[in-house]
Amino acid sequence: MRVDMHIHTSASFDCLSEPEAVLRTALARGVERICVTDHNEIDAALRLRDRFPDRVIVGEEVKTQEGVDVIGLFVEEKIEKGTPARETCERIRAQGGLVYMPHPFARGKGGAGRLLLEIGSLIHIVEGFNARLHDAVLNERAMLWAKNAELPVGAGSDAHTLREVGRAYIEVQPFALEPAAFLEAVRNGVVRGRPSRRIVHVFSTWAKLRKRVGVG
Repeated sequence: MRVDMHIHTSASFDCLSEPEAVLRTALARGVERICVTDHNEIDAALRLRDRFPDRVIVGEEVKTQEGVDVIGLFVEEKIEKGTPARETCERIRAQGGLVYMPHPFARGKGGAGRLLLEIGSLIHIVEGFNARLHDAVLNERAMLWAKNAELPVGAGSDAHTLREVGRAYIEVQPFALEPAAFLEAVRNGVVRGRPSRRIVHVFSTWAKLRKRVGVG
């Protein structure tokens, strides 16, 4: 079973992809389940999960007070943007979710790894391959850090356009849709992925502009 663990929909400020279209695209590309991880929002993920409960894991990519992103998986309650990173992790865990650390060594949104020592003990899964990172070293450092920390690694397209969906995923044995079973599946899974083209960032910028002027 293939799971793309990091996908955005039109509920994110920098994406125009309708949730249903994202899921259809994933399924057409052989990705059986997706983690919908919109920026600071969960409503679209919840609605999609309610319609397709066997296909969707609800997530949220939280922009923390430190400016570093943290993803919560299997969440039911939104965590506000600007929440400190440690508190974000604690609130994800308090609602029974999994703390998934995306692109931990990316500059800016990943903090170049600077928060890993502070929140490392609260992390369940590290994103070992992010298809939007074009410097392979950044993914390699994430994989190495996870190995040294004895944490499982996941993978995601970080798709903000339909063309990116399924560019990266984790291949796992079938699992029950609950946190413990998914964590075990990821622990024994295999990361697959290939980088997206750099032009995808242009489309994200275009999405931001359209929404800013009230067009998209």
